[in-house]
Amino acid sequence: MSAQSVSLTRRCFLASLLAGTVGWYCPVFRNLTIPLSYAAPPPSEPGLKEVMFYRKLEDQKIECTVCPKKCRVADLERGYCGNKENRGGIYYSLVYSRVCSQHLDPIEKKPLFHYLPGSTAYSIATAGCNFECRFCQNWQIAQYRPEQIESIDLPPAALVEQATRKQAATIAYTYSEPVVFYEYMYDCARQGRTRGIGSVMISNGFINEEPLVHLCRYLTAVKIDLKAFSDKFYREYCSGELEPVLHTLTVLKRVGIWFEIVVLIIPTLNDGSDEIQRMCQWIAANLGSDVPLHFSRFHPMYKITNLPPTPVKTLEACHAIATAAGLRYVYLGNVPGHPAESTYCPGCKKVLIKRMGYAILENKLKQGMCSFCGRPIAGVWEQPAKLNL
Repeated sequence: MSAQSVSLTRRCFLASLLAGTVGWYCPVFRNLTIPLSYAAPPPSEPGLKEVMFYRKLEDQKIECTVCPKKCRVADLERGYCGNKENRGGIYYSLVYSRVCSQHLDPIEKKPLFHYLPGSTAYSIATAGCNFECRFCQNWQIAQYRPEQIESIDLPPAALVEQATRKQAATIAYTYSEPVVFYEYMYDCARQGRTRGIGSVMISNGFINEEPLVHLCRYLTAVKIDLKAFSDKFYREYCSGELEPVLHTLTVLKRVGIWFEIVVLIIPTLNDGSDEIQRMCQWIAANLGSDVPLHFSRFHPMYKITNLPPTPVKTLEACHAIATAAGLRYVYLGNVPGHPAESTYCPGCKKVLIKRMGYAILENKLKQGMCSFCGRPIAGVWEQPAKLNL
């Protein structure tokens, strides 16, 4: 057998792995791009959609400008997220309307605590992500390619109709990373707003400013997972960078859209008191005291199974640091029944929204204000108005 034929055989074998014909996934191939001729036909072939943000280069190459990775992709290859492909110098999404997960969730599960409490969100996802977090909770879809995951065709109009029938107040783009199915999210959010249905992006925040601002015209809230306050952590445990995420947060503040922040506290990796203090001080100085900050409890997951669940005392120490930094709405997540699940009035300190896990037990807000002392409480408390487009 010639060297050329051996190489071809290996290449086909790698392609079969990525196409899902072998029943396991090896992270060695996470960043591998393969020519279309060696890949199984993508399941989204009938629903291909040209990517909204990219620029054309010489020799039919392109540069994706949706996220800060700015992948340069040759003809018949894919970018880091694995769900977009260059075909003859035109960059296509392979997951437009290809939904691999859908559920009706309480909005508190996102978590969004200051956005239509007690309402439901029709939550959807497609395959792919622009990070590879070693502690990913949904790695079975986020870290796989479209060919490896079963999906259904759910065009924007059909999704909005489903959400309407389910009486969902909101569509949530979540589970994987919405930035990598930007076109689908954009079209669904736009159509949803014409029916009076909100849209929330549950994201790692790794998105460039222009597409973010463009999208925010139709979103009604955003939740950002701030992985840590260390670029070293981002690079080693997420294959990402910190600074672009901080920039996203400042853009959201400037645009004026409602957003909340979640930090998953992982023992020994991002739980240092100095780091938490710097993070909270930065949030207070750059985003203001009213942005809700959720410290969430880690459980062993994906590639980090050697660490224990986060001690509740560690979360409580983070809560104390954030409160001392002047943040008014600080929460603890994945600790059902803890007092820090509930919302308190920053003025009179009374419980306004009492929670147990994802359930709302009491809601003492009145037209967005404390019913005890009349203080305005930051958040989105009424369904956003319909848009006439």
